[in-house]
Amino acid sequence: MSLYSKVAKHLVAVDCIIFGYDVLDKEIKLLLLKRSIEPSRGKWSLAGGWVKEDESLDEAASRLLLNLTGLNNVFMEQSYTYGSVNRDPGARVISTTYFALTKIQNIDNKLRELNGAHWRPISSLPELVFDHPAMVDKALTELRRQIKVKPVGFELLPEKFTLVQLQDLYEAIYQKIIDKRNFRKRLLSMNLLHKLDEKETNTSRRGAFYYQFIQERYNNFRKNGFYFNLDVN
Repeated sequence: MSLYSKVAKHLVAVDCIIFGYDVLDKEIKLLLLKRSIEPSRGKWSLAGGWVKEDESLDEAASRLLLNLTGLNNVFMEQSYTYGSVNRDPGARVISTTYFALTKIQNIDNKLRELNGAHWRPISSLPELVFDHPAMVDKALTELRRQIKVKPVGFELLPEKFTLVQLQDLYEAIYQKIIDKRNFRKRLLSMNLLHKLDEKETNTSRRGAFYYQFIQERYNNFRKNGFYFNLDVN
């Protein structure tokens, strides 16, 4: 007999808040699904599921992300645990959220379509089930906090990008216009970008040079006490 046989049992779930950035639309987007089960079947929902008996919370979130996108090496962090008694009308469910940052172009679109997942701009999200709006708001707040002090924004961009595209990304996350001169001055002063001898010519007549983020240099800088600071407030 289990030592805890007389203790009330609760369901444990994880919900993944998967952010992507559309370079062409200049929009931060969220990967959503329509629920396939009751309650609220057919309503928009975050990607979520139950934690199996033989896996940790991290493993459950990674499994869900892999099954949905085909990706297993993306930036993902635990965000918050939601345990209000009546948060899910179907049962007593405690859910831990994870927010992930992924390059939209790297997603396995066949797998995404098979799962019925859709990218929706955060500026015009549909009505979400349960407490999922609060989950998204908290994760977005955390993303805005982290991009000031960590180079996590590069997780959302293609491997090579222009400075305009990078500023567009930050403006999309903050939902406001950023001063171009100050942004570039602060960014370039950190010496973390490699300028390529290649230009993006689709959106400007003169073309803009591509850059790459140098992860190894950032890692070395951190060992010496380097502080990433791209606060645009």
